[in-house]
Amino acid sequence: MKLNLNLINFFQKFCVVLIFLVFLIFQSNTPILKALPMDNYQSEMVTEELRLKVPSDVKAVWLNAEKEVWDPWLSSQDGFLGRQLFWDKKKEEALILVNWKSKQLWKSIPMSEVNLVQQKFEDSVKATLNVGENPFKLIYEGELDKQG
Repeated sequence: MKLNLNLINFFQKFCVVLIFLVFLIFQSNTPILKALPMDNYQSEMVTEELRLKVPSDVKAVWLNAEKEVWDPWLSSQDGFLGRQLFWDKKKEEALILVNWKSKQLWKSIPMSEVNLVQQKFEDSVKATLNVGENPFKLIYEGELDKQG
């Protein structure tokens, strides 16, 4: 009887230690530990990601303004590799992916210059639609680093 109690006690302690070890193993996420900060990729290709609200009734105006305002300006920028425009009919959202040779080249463009082009874009849209406010609201902006 005493042997059974000792065996049960030992088994309980063993299970607790085993559970603790399993918990520790699965809590340490080694890929995160080995990940480098994104700033280390200043010389790697990067994709700028922008999401806009684009109502379906003014989608053509958005596409035209993108082509007339942003395309020529972007083409003149050092490090610009190209871009893709997508539109989700269900969400009425646009996704713009702009590829840059490096984050360093992309971020070296003065924000004041980007703001001037954005203002030109908005003025074109407002004039075309005869409205006082830009209907294309920015939902999200971020960046994607090429993997592998």
